[in-house]
Amino acid sequence: MIRSELLQALSEDNPELRPEEVEQVVDIFFDEIASRLAEGGRVELRGFGTFSTRQRDARTGRNPRTGETVEVQAKRVPYFKPGKEMRERLNAD
Repeated sequence: MIRSELLQALSEDNPELRPEEVEQVVDIFFDEIASRLAEGGRVELRGFGTFSTRQRDARTGRNPRTGETVEVQAKRVPYFKPGKEMRERLNAD
């Protein structure tokens, strides 16, 4: 699902809201998650999963085109761990 499909589905489920209001709600939702992660926090959505960040150490990498050695700096990357209900739903056959 892409963002426009999400907006469309939410608009259909909530006809009392104008499309601009639905878009504002989605923007606020994702902005809050991103802000919390940028602060080093975590976001837990019960039944869905948990968003957090993980630290990646500095390392020596290679440029795939040239094979040249490149130093990759340490960084934080987003991490998602699905919740129990999500895992069960995905594996319900």
